[in-house]
Amino acid sequence: MWIGEAAAAAGTTPRALRFYEQRGLLTPPARTASGRREYGPGEVARVRVIRDLLAHGFTVEDLRGVAHRLHVLVDGPPVGCDGSGVVGDRLAALDAEIDRLTRLRERLARRAGVRDDDGTGPGTGSRVR
Repeated sequence: MWIGEAAAAAGTTPRALRFYEQRGLLTPPARTASGRREYGPGEVARVRVIRDLLAHGFTVEDLRGVAHRLHVLVDGPPVGCDGSGVVGDRLAALDAEIDRLTRLRERLARRAGVRDDDGTGPGTGSRVR
């Protein structure tokens, strides 16, 4: 299938496929004599895995580091995937960002005098509107 068909089948755009190829997440597909990219079901499945991982908080740089192993996720996560390596690193980065944002929110709430829902003091219960 051509790039537009493959992109539609994977739920993305031709531009994204070219981007994934440039970043090393997707192996350059075979080309016709006229230079058109030809994709098969394997490439479409890999793009779906890439998009799923990106939607779960991974970055393109995270995936570049494990691009050679993305094919094992086409049929789902491997048995015994324990959250180490790139998963553990991403979880730690997300935890750190949550902590940072929580502290930032608490400081802003204190500064603005926003009280918890129970009225006891600055906290995370109320939203400034």
